[in-house]
Amino acid sequence: MEEVTLNLDEKGNGSFLIIDGAEQLGEMVVHISDEYLTVYHTEVSPKAEGKGLASKLLAAMVDHARTNNLQVIPLCPYVHAQFKRHPDQYADIWKKPE
Repeated sequence: MEEVTLNLDEKGNGSFLIIDGAEQLGEMVVHISDEYLTVYHTEVSPKAEGKGLASKLLAAMVDHARTNNLQVIPLCPYVHAQFKRHPDQYADIWKKPE
């Protein structure tokens, strides 16, 4: 089963990743600060499409945000669409524009 890992640099820039051996199958590019988790981009490799990997990345990101009391700024079209589609599910972490 694919496991999601979080790799961050010292400035809070990084990605949630799904890696199979030496091959990266999925990535969600983020920046994490004291109060916010900004999601910029989600991508799944063409050979891994249709396996629910984007959903796994989303679930890992949401879990991390909730665990660390972060508000999510969904700049990524995929994440924004999921938040809009299921607003009640993400209301506690969704930082909507003012």
